[in-house]
Amino acid sequence: MREVDRVIGQRLTSTVPLVGQISQYIIAAGGKRLRPALLLMVCGALNYQGRHSHTLAAVVELIHTATLLHDDVVDASTLRRGRATANETFGNPASVLVGDFLHTRSFQMMVETGSMRVMEILSEATNIIAEGEVLQLMNMHDASLTETDYLKVIRSKTAKLFEASARLGAVLAESTTQIEEACATYGQALGTAFQIIDDVLDYDGNASEMGKNLGDDLREGKATLPLIAAMARGTPEQAKTIRHAIEEGSTEQLAAIIDIVKQTGALQVARQAASDEAHRAIAAIAILPPTPHSDGMRALANQLTERRA
Repeated sequence: MREVDRVIGQRLTSTVPLVGQISQYIIAAGGKRLRPALLLMVCGALNYQGRHSHTLAAVVELIHTATLLHDDVVDASTLRRGRATANETFGNPASVLVGDFLHTRSFQMMVETGSMRVMEILSEATNIIAEGEVLQLMNMHDASLTETDYLKVIRSKTAKLFEASARLGAVLAESTTQIEEACATYGQALGTAFQIIDDVLDYDGNASEMGKNLGDDLREGKATLPLIAAMARGTPEQAKTIRHAIEEGSTEQLAAIIDIVKQTGALQVARQAASDEAHRAIAAIAILPPTPHSDGMRALANQLTERRA
């Protein structure tokens, strides 16, 4: 991971000072680096030791960072990872354009592998992520969203890059189709579990630990799984309160809604859904040989559902 950070720092150079300044600002904010770590773990589990692993790990992190820059503009977010978002600090136009720069730089880097298969995986992933973001935008303030609708969005906008990261590790190792698909399934399930827990923490987290404001999803009018489950399990009056908040994008009743989400057992429903995805991820990689890296992949899936930030 230190080598990945070195590659990222090296490739964020630009003759335009503001590009480098904003890029470094968002990268330096840290983050979990789960997607590049996942790619490296798959490479390790399949005994790939070539030079492209660090390059592609950096690529997936740059793609992820670009989506964060754009997301924060779309969502009008002011806080990420405990400090002001790039759009809050530098303005929306600069954030959007630097997000574009990170996307195009990532494609310059992936070309260096000389693999059309790598290009195919990442171009498809970025396209599906964009579709997922648009789908989420269309679903804003829609309190009638079902769990199926919700899963369709998060498997596009979040889980797809996890899936691509895991698949790339198998492709670099020149694995069989069976192993490649197993790794891809692991990544998709892991990414789905990650996003469900992320949505749970919007109603059951600590703002200082998470580095973002509680209730952001509600303010944006997002009907996430905790709210969908709470409306299904609560009284008509409780469902009405949540439905109104989603449709209006209002956090005025946030405290009451958090109580409803907890009282109805909606948090447990969402956490169980995340746990089911984690088990699906672990089952998918049963065919991988037992190594410290594949053991780490199993441990990651198990620990992901327990995170609090």
